[in-house]
Formats: sequence, structure tokens, C-alpha cells
Amino acid sequence: MNSVVNSGAVQSSEVLPLVIGNQPVTVSEWRKVYDPATAELIGLAPISTRVNLDDAVASARAAFQTWSKTSDEERRDACRRMAGVLNDNAAELAELLSREQGKPIAGMNAGFELGGCAAWMGFTADLEMPVKVLQDDDAARVEQHRIPIGVVGSITPWNWPLLIATWHIAPAIRAGNTVVIKPSPHTTLSTLRMVELLAAQLPEGVLNVVSDGEDIGPAMVEHEGIDKIAFTGSTQTGKAIMAAAAPTLKKLTLELGGNDAGIVLPDADPQAIAEGLFWGAFINNGQTCAALKRLYVHDDIYDAVCDALVTVSQNVPMGPGLEEGNLLGPVQNQAQHDVVTRLADAAKQEGARILTGGQAHDLGGLFYPITLIADAHENMACVTQEQFGPLLPIIRYSDVDDAVRQANALDTDLAASVWSTDPAKARGVAERLVAGTVYINKHGEVAPHIPFGGARWSSLGVGFGQEGLEEFTNIKIYNIAK
Repeated sequence: MNSVVNSGAVQSSEVLPLVIGNQPVTVSEWRKVYDPATAELIGLAPISTRVNLDDAVASARAAFQTWSKTSDEERRDACRRMAGVLNDNAAELAELLSREQGKPIAGMNAGFELGGCAAWMGFTADLEMPVKVLQDDDAARVEQHRIPIGVVGSITPWNWPLLIATWHIAPAIRAGNTVVIKPSPHTTLSTLRMVELLAAQLPEGVLNVVSDGEDIGPAMVEHEGIDKIAFTGSTQTGKAIMAAAAPTLKKLTLELGGNDAGIVLPDADPQAIAEGLFWGAFINNGQTCAALKRLYVHDDIYDAVCDALVTVSQNVPMGPGLEEGNLLGPVQNQAQHDVVTRLADAAKQEGARILTGGQAHDLGGLFYPITLIADAHENMACVTQEQFGPLLPIIRYSDVDDAVRQANALDTDLAASVWSTDPAKARGVAERLVAGTVYINKHGEVAPHIPFGGARWSSLGVGFGQEGLEEFTNIKIYNIAK
């Protein structure tokens, strides 16, 4: 089936427009969008052109001239209004998100994501950007100011599309920048609708959205009218962005891949930690950068932890997102489903023991069952490659030093975790792990007041909190002789 249709085959009620300069902009071609759970056609996503991108950048640049000069309180109020709109329209956006992305409404899924959008937007409104006085004596007064950068290009992924869009939009606008955002082609509709609602709370051109088409993502990175790129996605794409941004020396914030390790120490209680381990690995069906993706368990409690995880997995309902009671949905797209299938098949061929799952789900659509892979080892593909889906390899160890070595062996170090009944012992292991965040007796929690970023190949810069806001500013010094 051809996934692209032209204007002659489209009724206006079936599509969402681009938003450029606070005006709806229609296009000549659309891409069909299907529910990954049911394969039902749910809408048509516009395909942008370079002209659309140039118009959006021009709109944002024009708006920057006035928005960058607004008062701190005006920007705070704008973020508060956007938080209110997100709250008021949460049900509509959550349903569209569920149908497009696949995640259920209930649990830590679509409704949870919309709640996070409003919370982050509201929290960012209240962040301060005070002037720092670096010197004030008989010789000089030196002040450090945080000023906006310019036009921010936001490129977002398909796993938490609205939340991650908010993570880019909120600090950019709070700091006085303007924004051109491009969502993933897999989750275009929900972002278009959210931006349509948010842009109405802002002056013309402060927030604009384009969609995929004509290599729009690479064109944004190379565009001379865009001053900063905020990107969340794979390490491979992050490296390409960094290279392509070099000729224009763009500012970059890159939140990239994470093949996160968890180490269970021998004194841990398997029953007490099973629920935390499970959701640390399988929130959003494992389609989360900071999800637990490699689990190292001491030999003394290895079988008990495996059994406890199987028990938890058997009690978590999976199915279409709009059906009440489901807590896990499908893999979002066919390409990622293929990755999950390939890694599970390879694990079986490499001698692993499949505790549960391991083959395509009979639910149809793009469902794949929770797959727990026992007797995994450090050279297996499911360990060395980020699965980004409902797979968890469980690696047996007998020496903590070796577990730490294996955990640190890869370059994608977004987060890690240590599980133990002894906080001091867990802290000692945590201090030896290479990661942007190390959790103890939990995994994957993020919050708007806690800076978040990875080590090595997992990020450039950080998000959230004061430090995340400052990523969207330049420093300007006033050095005044007395």
C-alpha cells in the first residue's frame, strides 16, 4: 500500500496542518499514519518541503527580534499559559498519542506523558536566571547575564514524542528563544496538534512546526538561520548532527542512546526489587533511552530474580492502547519491531535461555511480548546493542568487580543502577559506574528539577533544572570600569 497521497485524494477534515507564524499551512502531499496496535488508518501527516522549512525559520527569526526582548515575567506567563493548555487538552492529546504511538492511556503511558508535559512546562516557568555579579570593587563592576541564543531547531523522537518536545520547547521559550520543531515521521500528528494549541498562547512566530520530507532534519542542522539544535535520538544520528552542524558552529544539546546497566548485589531481596526492575526495564515497552537494558545478577540469587521477574511479567496486561486495563502496547514501528525480533532470535541461536516471550505476539499489529533472556553473556548482540524494546538480557556474575567491568564496557552510558539492601555497599558500587545518573534501588526516574544527561556517547549537554535551562542561553559579560 502506498503510504503517500496527494492533495486530490485528501479531504481537509482528515489532516492536521503545519503551523508557521501561528497560521495553518497546508501541503501538497501527506503520509498515511497507522495505529501500530491495530494497523488502522488514523490520519494523514503532512510532508514538508524546504520552502516550508525556510518559511518557518524566517518566521522564527522575525519573532526573535521582539520575543528576545520581552521581560522575564512575560516569558514566565507564557510558559504558565502553555502548562494550562496542556492540562486542559490532556485527554484529547493522550488519545491521539495512544493511537499514533501505541502506548496505552493508563499506567505510565499516554496520560502519564501528558501530565509530565504540563508539569515540566509549569516548573520551567518558575526557574530563575539571575544576574551574577562577578566583581564589584573600586576598579570595576563585572556582571554575567544569560541571554537567548536565537532560533532553536528541535528534532524529536517517537518514543515519548510530546514529553520530549516539551523538554525542548519549555526551556527554549523561557530563555527568550524562538523554536522550529520537527517531530519524528512516526509520531507527527500528536506533535502537530500540541504545537497548534501551544502556539496560540504565544506571539506570532515564536513556535513553529514542520514535518518530515525532503530531508528536513538534515536541512535544519545545516540551516544558517537556526542557531541551536536540540536533538533526542540515537547516538549514530547524534554524531551525524554534530558533524553537519560544524560549518555553522551551532550550539548543540544531544540526548542520545543508552544501553543502561543494572547490577543486583547478592544481598538484594528478589521479591522486593522485582517490580522496580521490571518497570525500570519495560516502561513504555522498553522504548525509553534511560530504560534498564542489561541486568547483571549475582549467582547466589540469579534464579530467584529470574523467577520473580517472570511472575511480574505474567501479570502485566498488553494490548491496544485505548482498551481499558492494558499497561503495555506494541512496538511503535516496523523497523524497531524487526530489531527486537532479530535480537531475540540471535539470543536463542547464541545459547541463551528464553524465560518468557521470544517470538511475535499473537495479538497482531506490531506487538511483541515481554522477553526475558536468561544466561546471556557480554558478547551477545542483545547485550552489546541497545534493544529499545521489550527485551531484557539477564547476565549471571560471581564477582562484583567483573560486573562493574562489564557494565562499563560500552560507550552508551545514560544511566545505571545498583540494587542492594545495604545503601553504603550500593553507593560504593555506584561510584565505580560510568553513567550520567546512577540510581540505587530504582531505575529510570526523571524529574524537572534534576539535571539529566549521559556520559561518553550518550549525550552532549544536559536537560532539566537550572542547568538544562542554561543550555538554551549564551553568557554575556558587562565589564564596567569605575
